[in-house]
Amino acid sequence: MENTPGPRAGRKEWTALGVLMLPLLLVSMDVSVLYFAIPYVSQDLEPSATQQLWILDMYGFVLAGLLITMGALGDRIGRRTLVLAGAVLFGAASVAAAYAHTAELLIAVRALLGLGGAALMPSTLALIRNLFHDAQQRGKAVTLWTAVMTTGISLGPVVSGLLLEHFWWGAVFLINLPAMVLLLVLVPFLVPEFKTAGGERFDLFGSVLSLGAVLLVIHGIKEWARHGYEPLPALAIGVGLLLGLVFARRQRHLAQPMIDVALLGRRTFGGPVFANLLAMFATVGMAVFLTQYLQSVLGLSPFEAALWSLVPAAGVAVMAPAGAALARRVDRAYVMGGGFALSACGFLWLTQVRADSALWFTLAGASLYAGGLVAAMTLANELALGAAPPERAGSAAAVLESGQELGGALGMAVLGSIGAAVYSRDMADVPLSGVPQAEAVRETLGGATAAAAELPHGTAAAVTAAARDAFTHGMDYAALGAAAVMAAAALFSFTWLRGAGRTRHPAKPASPRPGSLESREVDV
Repeated sequence: MENTPGPRAGRKEWTALGVLMLPLLLVSMDVSVLYFAIPYVSQDLEPSATQQLWILDMYGFVLAGLLITMGALGDRIGRRTLVLAGAVLFGAASVAAAYAHTAELLIAVRALLGLGGAALMPSTLALIRNLFHDAQQRGKAVTLWTAVMTTGISLGPVVSGLLLEHFWWGAVFLINLPAMVLLLVLVPFLVPEFKTAGGERFDLFGSVLSLGAVLLVIHGIKEWARHGYEPLPALAIGVGLLLGLVFARRQRHLAQPMIDVALLGRRTFGGPVFANLLAMFATVGMAVFLTQYLQSVLGLSPFEAALWSLVPAAGVAVMAPAGAALARRVDRAYVMGGGFALSACGFLWLTQVRADSALWFTLAGASLYAGGLVAAMTLANELALGAAPPERAGSAAAVLESGQELGGALGMAVLGSIGAAVYSRDMADVPLSGVPQAEAVRETLGGATAAAAELPHGTAAAVTAAARDAFTHGMDYAALGAAAVMAAAALFSFTWLRGAGRTRHPAKPASPRPGSLESREVDV
């Protein structure tokens, strides 16, 4: 693992990093940018309920499914080449999405956007491994990468809301174009090419196996989160896990594998991947509750809720660089564990939120857990990236990001199920005789809100108040579950990662030995 001081990056490398953050921001924004636009899309294209779900989900499915493939491909054909190809595809697909005239076309184009995003994301993280050889500078670069990725997801609804106040829904896609053009112009001058020497063969069959495994598992988990246990989602998860096992066994026996399975067994890589999975479990799982709480319980407009949801970014802005600085003096396992412990405290804070709690109280708890989580994720990303051989940085980054996608899907399913169970239990005690759609009222807060619109004022107020209390109670229990997972993540960091990746300070930076991993990388 490379944690020794190396040649320090200059202005050109830091400028290159700034340019590479543009596609990362937009790719992460596109996960959530349609949240506000979907009513306008539905009015214009008139999709069926199933088509509407695929319009929202197709991008994330393809992005998650192709991360491993694109990470390995970038290692072989060149990471800069893949970034440029991804920018062209992402830009072209953005134009096609903006002017899509049918739901079917928009779904297909969202798949192309996912393909372009998958080409961009692992390469941006892998190129940090190549641009920043000094461990301290690389830590700062990874801190920025992590902050941009997490901020982009929160920024998507805000940008969408602003654009929709002045333009038609296609504008949420066209905003991608200037950044992609800038990327295509500047990257060839600022970013050197990096790829593996020797022309390794690409494992096409392995790519299909990894795609099928990730798609089936994440799709099954999301369906479970939406509808509860059903045979088909359970079957999808089972088949996906089986394909993943076949993929892993195949990689162990290939001379030129897509991913180094043995690397996952090392605590300096597998440990951070697992820690990141737990972090995204809590982050994504609670994000759904907080969004609904701000809009449906506190009554904020979607745009107001999106703006207030950016407040936790203040905690991220403080804690991420503070954690990186502290990790230069203290074993990073303790800093990561401290970040997870801080996030557990933030989730415990949220267990005290009530339907009539002040907005600042909820946002303070969210800022606390967000700051702790991003501080821990930053160090996990840095540790894993430093543990990966330079010529495998693309596939290593893809494994990290695939773990995050899986963690997010699990968080939505598990924490969502906890909240739904508590809501249903509380609403079972509410008298709803004579209330139309009583079953929908007892299932979700959205169902209760829709049913209340058709009731007399007094009855509507009582139903709505009961539903808001039940939802908030469910959110409290989901936050308690997230706190338990974060406490486990802190314990895991303290015990399993202690001493891993401790920075060494030799008297003189060592140059790559002939035949070493570093000397086998091609720098064009």
